[in-house]
Amino acid sequence: MLRNFIDISRISLAEFPFMCHQIPERSFTYKGSQFPVCARCTGVIIGQLFAIISIISVPIRFGVITYISLMLPALIDWTIQEFTKIKSNNLRRMVTGTLLGFGYAMTLFALISFTVNF
Repeated sequence: MLRNFIDISRISLAEFPFMCHQIPERSFTYKGSQFPVCARCTGVIIGQLFAIISIISVPIRFGVITYISLMLPALIDWTIQEFTKIKSNNLRRMVTGTLLGFGYAMTLFALISFTVNF
């Protein structure tokens, strides 16, 4: 059942190529089925889920600069991979994507909170 869901999701997302490139060698697989999004996008989704849990359950907040700095490893990894012959791997893409997703969601939350409380 999960395999069918993964296949249907991947085909559905193929209609929206601006969301994720879905390159097979940059995507995880489960029982022979390619994930609907690449490794970095998988990490972004995980990071955003962590951010939502953090917003709900942890009252400690950091500055926007801290959250923006969490996004830098993904930018660095992408830049190195794009402009050199050094290639990343899916684990690194997922980890940097998780930081990117968490940093992005927390930055957005901080900016919205600041705007509402201003």
